[in-house]
Amino acid sequence: MTNNRREFLAIAGAASITGYAGYRGGRQMQPEAKSKLPLAGQTSTVAVVKAASYSVDLADAMMRGILECDLDVAGKRVLLKPNFVEFDPNTCINTDVAVVATALDVFRSLGAAEVKIGEGPGHRRDTFAIAELTRYRSEIPQFDDVFVDLNRDDVSAVKSFADRKEFYFPNSVLGADLIVSLAKMKTHHWAGATLSMKNYFGLVPGSIYGWPKNELHYIGINDSILELTRIFGPKSFALVDGIVGMEGNGPIQGTPKNAGVLVMGSDLAAVDATCCRIMGIDPSRVEYLQRAADRLGVIDEARVEQRGENLAGLRTNFQLIKEYSQLRLA
Repeated sequence: MTNNRREFLAIAGAASITGYAGYRGGRQMQPEAKSKLPLAGQTSTVAVVKAASYSVDLADAMMRGILECDLDVAGKRVLLKPNFVEFDPNTCINTDVAVVATALDVFRSLGAAEVKIGEGPGHRRDTFAIAELTRYRSEIPQFDDVFVDLNRDDVSAVKSFADRKEFYFPNSVLGADLIVSLAKMKTHHWAGATLSMKNYFGLVPGSIYGWPKNELHYIGINDSILELTRIFGPKSFALVDGIVGMEGNGPIQGTPKNAGVLVMGSDLAAVDATCCRIMGIDPSRVEYLQRAADRLGVIDEARVEQRGENLAGLRTNFQLIKEYSQLRLA
């Protein structure tokens, strides 16, 4: 981290902690994030910030997006949930380590009481081995001290999940005040797209429900996405890594696709719908987003209060496999 970045985080973090979150168009930004889903007719805020590469000042870009979304994390226990489901050096499966490392710094600077990183990879059973391959262990200072393997964490029961009377989740997830879905912008060969909502498959402990999260596939991918969003969405914030995403046969065997953006917001469905539009996908044709609409969040573009960059000019069509060609945005 450069001295300039340290100074920026210190100044921005201090400003947020003291209640000043800057001004946008002459209006002081409100410090509180929305904790409830929008009622009929209300809007959801989504911020899109350009970031051409992982070598730009990600702290500045990330902080601007967070402040645009009026998010207050002071005194909260924050769990950062990246996606590092698998590893292949020839493609871009995982949330880039630069995004995760920067998020750790930024949320600390905003006054969070605690910031942890947690993931339960769906394919690899040795979580720390994949953390090594993805450079998380080498590039995130004291990684082992801040990381929780959600596949093997202690668990507690939630009373209902889909048709199950109870379902077990890691205590680190249940005890967090805010879960930040640090998803990767990718297509998905079964769901159409995998973004902040689908990223929550990694909250389910593999030591209980198997690899690759067998129980969720038995319940059904779309039903599981919706249930995870129902339970954890109200205490969530999405920060999607769309700097370099994945197109084609995602989420593992696709190819890199530069989109050059970070997409953020407290309404996971609204964030994912915005990401879809950037990807050239019609969110109303993605089953779990269509079913989430007005029940778990907003997907109607007219009800998304877009902040930061205007979507015009940001669309970059992600290649879709033949089975999902009908998802293409007109």
